[in-house]
Amino acid sequence: MEALALQRKAEQNRELKERLLQLKKERNAIILAHYYQRDEVQEVADFRGDSFLLAQKAAQTDADVIVFCGVHFMGESAKILAPNKTVIIPDERAGCPMADMVNVEGLRALKRQHPKAKVVAYINTSADVKSETDICCTSANAINVINSVDSDEIIWVPDKNLGDYVSKFTSKKVIIWEGYCNTHDMLTVKDVEEMKAQYPNAQFVVHPECRPEVVKLGDFVGSTTAIIKYCKESDCKEFIVGTEDGTGYQLRLDSPDKQFHFATKYLVCPNMKVNNLKKIVKCLETMQPEIYVPEDVADKARLSLERMLQVK
Repeated sequence: MEALALQRKAEQNRELKERLLQLKKERNAIILAHYYQRDEVQEVADFRGDSFLLAQKAAQTDADVIVFCGVHFMGESAKILAPNKTVIIPDERAGCPMADMVNVEGLRALKRQHPKAKVVAYINTSADVKSETDICCTSANAINVINSVDSDEIIWVPDKNLGDYVSKFTSKKVIIWEGYCNTHDMLTVKDVEEMKAQYPNAQFVVHPECRPEVVKLGDFVGSTTAIIKYCKESDCKEFIVGTEDGTGYQLRLDSPDKQFHFATKYLVCPNMKVNNLKKIVKCLETMQPEIYVPEDVADKARLSLERMLQVK
């Protein structure tokens, strides 16, 4: 019975992939998928990457349509950087709780309290918040961005864990907003210690969105992309992974001879996982849900994203 169900699923996926290829051609569409997406989504993507790489691809593409398989703010960033393109997402419920932890009113109030500070916003923010920001960053380039800013005072939004991490690499005063990623923040020291006892030869690679006491235990600390690159190039054959479990797709693809153990079974972002193959096909058939960003908001937000893309 189970074998039959798997066979049916495989057949359905094959048909969906054929339909997807046809639609991509008809619409002149490109599929961008974040590393935290389901395997089946990453498999059909033209580009897989972190939010920084995908923002670059959105800005550079010749396609007419961008299908962004990630969460809502990522689709917004693509629309801001490619205003003449049609940007659609497979499911508009794919939000980001961390992005929702900072709002324009709160940020403006903090700016009034610190009038000399420049605002650095993690890309995991809404278009409205980006429009109140001097420069955006991702976990991959956060340290370079903070040090590139012409101010001794930085307002950092919204992730307190990443803010704590980057503040250690700058002499600037960093005023940190109290947001966090629900998924990464779940990982505890106890989880990591238990995994290290179970896999004594494994290295612990960890994302700086995790709690500071967890990050301290890392053999390597870095963005999703940096973790993938480190594991691929390392001589070590076994890793405990402290980031979202969708990363496993690229890790296994790059290093089929290595073992990857996720530090806890709860490293799953429910918002990233709402997208699937069927929804990608449907959104290309209907060209919905489409991402819209008001022009005045987009123009301001674009400056903060373009400044980020210029930082080396």
